[in-house]
Amino acid sequence: MQSFSYFMPTKVICGRDCVRGQGALLKELGAHALIVTGKSSAKNGALADVLAALEANGQTATVFDRVTPNPTIACVREGIALLMAAGADFIVAVGGGSPMDAAKAIAMLAVQERADEEIFSGGYADRALPMAHVPTTAGTGSEVTPYAILTNDAAQTKTSISSPAMFPRLAFLDGKYMEKLPTMSAVNTALDAFSHAAESLLSRSATPMSGMLAKESLRILYPLLPQTAGTPALEERDALLYASMLAGMAIAQSGTTAVHGMGYSLTYFYGIDHGRANGLLLGGALRLSEKKNVPALQDILAACADTLGGICRTLDALLGEREHIPRERLEEFARRAMSNKNIKKSAYEPTQAEVLAMYLNAFCESVS
Repeated sequence: MQSFSYFMPTKVICGRDCVRGQGALLKELGAHALIVTGKSSAKNGALADVLAALEANGQTATVFDRVTPNPTIACVREGIALLMAAGADFIVAVGGGSPMDAAKAIAMLAVQERADEEIFSGGYADRALPMAHVPTTAGTGSEVTPYAILTNDAAQTKTSISSPAMFPRLAFLDGKYMEKLPTMSAVNTALDAFSHAAESLLSRSATPMSGMLAKESLRILYPLLPQTAGTPALEERDALLYASMLAGMAIAQSGTTAVHGMGYSLTYFYGIDHGRANGLLLGGALRLSEKKNVPALQDILAACADTLGGICRTLDALLGEREHIPRERLEEFARRAMSNKNIKKSAYEPTQAEVLAMYLNAFCESVS
């Protein structure tokens, strides 16, 4: 029997109007919430539902709605300062991956002070403020992971910080918050979730539990990918959100692979959305896995009930016209990627030449 462990301490509540209906669960977290969010949560109803649930419990709240995509250390510092000034003792994250990542960093750094230059050095104690997360996109799965991804300007990339303490205590899943999600956001977040599930299977840290979760995520998610470019029905949005959560649970055990490590340069230097960056690179990773006879590729194809060519065509249709990035920049990105820890975690562990080939494939350029 393979040796492995499984730890996922987040209580997940799924269902329509679950924030208001099960909001009493928030009582156990504290007296005053810092709500970490972006501007869209005021438009999709999620912020109003959280505030109503807290008020019904007799809890107070302060709203920090200045989180921007790819949160920075400065953003986290601003959130911590507001938390301290307000006397908040727990956090509710409302939004997509950026508010959830910022919330996790705020929750941990508020009780474990670090200088800016030491934030990414690891070694955190198992201590953070209690959190509840309300995802409003179906992609990141951050509501069930112990990771926070922040912009690392010193290294000119995005870097994760991690601790078991960053698992949220509660996660509320309700697809109604995605009804007004812009099409591009729906596509990019779905690509992110699909990449999480596929990469989890292709990780050398995969376990039987992470594999089971990833395959179920792919089974649900893959047929829905084309729908994200249109107007998914509410039930389809519920399914996307559920599949995204399963993929998050999978990478909480296995981590991700070279695709994520490579994608950070595309986001940092060219502002390409994180989910789109993953989608651009994933086809190349799957083709390389076929070339190297990685057994997990067959699990991915079986879960999707499609061929490798079919999956790549589905990705290509969602990605559409590619950005133009000069070859010399892609060569630079390939060199940078080789220092990322996810390279060696990949079952298809690419050489620098293969990393470059994946970049070139992403932007429809010839390897030669």
